[in-house]
Amino acid sequence: MQVEKKGKVYLVGAGPGDPGLLTLRGKELLENAEVVIYDRLASPRIMEFVNPGAERIYVGKRVGRHVAKQHEINDIILQKAKEGKRVVRLKGGDPFIFGRGGEEAQILSENQIPFEIVPGVTSAIAVPAYAGIPLTHRSYTASVAFITGHRRFENEADVDWEGLAKGVGTLVFLMGMTNLPSIADNLMRFGRSPDTPAAVIRWGTTPLQESITGTLENIAQKVKEAGFKPPAIIVVGDVCKVRDQINWFERQPLLGKKVLVTRTRQQASLLVNLLERKGAGCIECPTIEVRQVEDTSILDQAISEADIFDWIIFTSPNAVKFFFLRVDQLGKDVRALGKARVATVGTSTAQELKHHHIRVDAIPEDFRAEGLLELFARQDMKDKRILIPRAVKAREILPEGLKKMGAQVVVAPAYETVPPRVAPQTLELLEEENIDVVTFTSSSTVKNFFKAVPGDIARRVTSQAKIACIGPVTARTAEKKGLKVHIIPEKSTIPSMVDAIEKSFAKKD
Repeated sequence: MQVEKKGKVYLVGAGPGDPGLLTLRGKELLENAEVVIYDRLASPRIMEFVNPGAERIYVGKRVGRHVAKQHEINDIILQKAKEGKRVVRLKGGDPFIFGRGGEEAQILSENQIPFEIVPGVTSAIAVPAYAGIPLTHRSYTASVAFITGHRRFENEADVDWEGLAKGVGTLVFLMGMTNLPSIADNLMRFGRSPDTPAAVIRWGTTPLQESITGTLENIAQKVKEAGFKPPAIIVVGDVCKVRDQINWFERQPLLGKKVLVTRTRQQASLLVNLLERKGAGCIECPTIEVRQVEDTSILDQAISEADIFDWIIFTSPNAVKFFFLRVDQLGKDVRALGKARVATVGTSTAQELKHHHIRVDAIPEDFRAEGLLELFARQDMKDKRILIPRAVKAREILPEGLKKMGAQVVVAPAYETVPPRVAPQTLELLEEENIDVVTFTSSSTVKNFFKAVPGDIARRVTSQAKIACIGPVTARTAEKKGLKVHIIPEKSTIPSMVDAIEKSFAKKD
């Protein structure tokens, strides 16, 4: 008789939205998971930690639109566990705070599936903190209550409105946007003053965070006029008075600006981090997936003979990454480079080389292939042997220019780029949000953006947003696609690009 194989399920809290608030245990489990079943409120940024080989199953739920119903989610969890897989059930916030984590744990127990609960930072605490609202304060209150705002209050008797209205200082309602008018009316009807301060915080702890403040009497009308949509937290109590003084998160130069970052999945971090530090809300749309070439014969030959080259030129961080990946796969190390000197097109590539303890001998002031050619034109390049590890498809200006100088050039394909699949969460956000800026960091990101994103969505987004390109080559590609380019930095670097985006809004505002 065949014994049924069982895996293990981890119910992991993803936190309130800021990926920095994910627990270390949660990150560790995502990196080692074989299956990840995730919600709409689990930050797309957190999904970057997921093992690339893991199966990803999106079961996002929101009012009126369910990708999967709860009983279907339960069946998926059980099925994957019975296949013997390590399953992470990733849930927004904390699994046991107004989620279905308790029910899912019970079902696992009933089916004798091993499981572990990994708590998350609940939005009930984190979101008010990011909005500058302390839930308790010696000058205002020593009590706080968390209430689900998602219930049909007229049919359920487990909400003690009188006790909440009169006996608790701070009230925090989760999932209560639809019922906000009813929540406010019930509190006032049972004795809470209409003048009680109230706040609604949308997409809390993320760069998309927005807040509205008012009183119990007018907060519902203010939210309606502003067109606020879920997800949002409602806070009621005198502690909201402190917000004007300690509202730290929303005082940033790009606050409220929504930026669509089109970049390789592996390289989005720097651009996103710099934008978010300035308050921008980033939606990542990976338009390029980078992978090692299948045929490494030319690269293998070049690595075996690396010590005969006078120069090795790296034109991108990916060129460094995949060159040394192959060096390692061949059982070699940096000593394989021998006495070859090293050049890069820009500082980001030079920084990547530092991870391999290699200092660069030449970097042009103009971070383009043209700049490197100008640098080499000042030297005698006749019969110099040059190796260029790079993408399968790339501009030929550098190798051709060096050959004209008399150099012997070997181009070794190390990696290739292919359009990835855009996550359902990202497409939902592009449909719902008004994008202020779309960033393109290479010609490939421009071309693949229109391949990866449905045409109607792509055209709507690019027609309403400012288009930012990292340099003139990328800008020309964008213009050929019919886009009007608004932002080109003085230097073709990520930091310069972020500065240029900030300046473009400072001039307008």
